[in-house]
Amino acid sequence: MLDIRHLKVAYGITEVLRDVSFQVPTGSIVALLGGNGSGKTTMLNTLTGLVRPVAGSITFEGKECAGLAPDGIVRRGIAQVPQGREVWPTMSVHDNLELGAATRRDWPGIRSDLDDVYAMFPKLKVHKRRHAGSLSGGEQQMVAIGRALMARPRCLLMDEPSAGLAPSIVGDMVDTILALNRRGLTILLVEQNIGVAAAVAEHAHILQGGEIAFSGPAAGLIDNPAVLRSYLGR
Repeated sequence: MLDIRHLKVAYGITEVLRDVSFQVPTGSIVALLGGNGSGKTTMLNTLTGLVRPVAGSITFEGKECAGLAPDGIVRRGIAQVPQGREVWPTMSVHDNLELGAATRRDWPGIRSDLDDVYAMFPKLKVHKRRHAGSLSGGEQQMVAIGRALMARPRCLLMDEPSAGLAPSIVGDMVDTILALNRRGLTILLVEQNIGVAAAVAEHAHILQGGEIAFSGPAAGLIDNPAVLRSYLGR
């Protein structure tokens, strides 16, 4: 579904991604791991058009999309759950979700998808008139995921969905990711938590210094000597 080839991204004279290539097969969950500053969020922001690459190609379902504006990429079928949730804190949960459908005009479908999001996250229906900023971290993550789903993506980019969550809530997040995949969503999961990645993904890539340092099956990541060297520095 996603094919990234020889991608190079820079902020001014500082290279953040260097000759990065990997694929995300249709229907899969692929994990992209790495420490702070390794280029993970830059990768997702490039895939969604928030950052323009210096070189390389990004094809989605066989069509080039590198350099497209963000709304054009959303219309193609890619949506992002951003790092830190980034809900609109003074707007209601319901309004946050509706804004996820900003590129759509099929009103009956939007209403139906709102019902689906509330069915997936019953807490959001209970709190739909509350300001999103007043919710717990786990509930805000539900809003961020629901908002992305309102765009009706076929590929979901998730940026560290477990970050800042209590351990008991992380298990629920793993269940949510697997449930979304069972519904047919292809998922590119950016994580620092190797345990979460190993629990949900089939394949994993590790970014180190803007380059792919390791690629392989997600199962067994924690015990892989190459992972310990590239990701943990030992």
